[in-house]
Amino acid sequence: MHCRLSGREMSLAQTIMPEGYIFPPKPAPLNNDEQAQYKARIKQLLIDKNAVLVAHYYTDPEIQALAEETGGCVADSLEMARFGAKHDADMIIVAGVRFMGETAKILTPNKTVVMPTLEATCSLDIGCPIDEFSAFCDQHPDRKVVVYANTSTAVKARADWIVTSSCALEIVEHLDEMGEKIIWGPDKHLGAYIKKNTGADMIMWDGACIVHDEFKTKALKDMKALYPDAGVLVHPESPAEIVALADAVGSTSQLIKAAQTMDNQKFIVATDRGIFYKMQQLCPDKEFVAAPTAGEGATCKSCAHCPWMAMNGLKAIEEALLDATGKEVFVDMQLREGALKSLNRMLDFSASLQR
Repeated sequence: MHCRLSGREMSLAQTIMPEGYIFPPKPAPLNNDEQAQYKARIKQLLIDKNAVLVAHYYTDPEIQALAEETGGCVADSLEMARFGAKHDADMIIVAGVRFMGETAKILTPNKTVVMPTLEATCSLDIGCPIDEFSAFCDQHPDRKVVVYANTSTAVKARADWIVTSSCALEIVEHLDEMGEKIIWGPDKHLGAYIKKNTGADMIMWDGACIVHDEFKTKALKDMKALYPDAGVLVHPESPAEIVALADAVGSTSQLIKAAQTMDNQKFIVATDRGIFYKMQQLCPDKEFVAAPTAGEGATCKSCAHCPWMAMNGLKAIEEALLDATGKEVFVDMQLREGALKSLNRMLDFSASLQR
């Protein structure tokens, strides 16, 4: 997802990568005084608007810190939405990517949901357009449709089940035990990981996260040799060859927990490097290094950071609070009903596992 851009590239309105994705440049960096000024204004605006800021683990550290400082939360996409729904704020500011704002609106239709920019998207979401995905599903009417949370409201509404990376294994295992065959979308690597671990009959939509797809097997083996005592933490959206090298595989929250509970003092982390903020906060005496990608050159597509997540700068957050025009999230109410049904099915199942 994020490629660290050169000075010339930073001056362009957008960068087009080989896959055809249009990548925005990261906002211009702010000095300490500018950051402090923006934070002070945002804090007051949150009070004035009765708003709460929720931020994803993959946003930049200053955004995560601001969410915590103002009584918001830093979490994965589903927990961000659930936090906003339970909070007494009238407005939810979602620092993340568009499907996360939509998820918040699905759970909280009566609240105003605003994003710093609606142009912040996700390769999994835009790589799974509803018309094509629906046609794919129609070819296999005997299968249950299970989709990852990183999808549009329309795709969620088409699904029988929605899953997150923290509960996908258990839900697919449950469906397999019921004798169900599955259509899985959109992340093929996560799907392959689940299929391998459950033995379920699954056919895959051909999608991938361009952050996790970028980690390199040989380079990771070389890094493991360089740091033989380091634990390797891998998100299952990564290719199978990367997952095979892991000491722990899991969702963002599961990897953070692994960093806390494992004895290693150093970790190589194969997920978006935005997660380092929370890992370092909870494990101040441990060291975290990013798993290798193609490198910060012309061939680098992500460099372990999502370019769309990086759009959630302080300036954009202040602008959204001052004027939400063109930044408010809306979802079709009929689609919302379908998506909510699948989402609640997942929430009910996950609650049953905890009882």
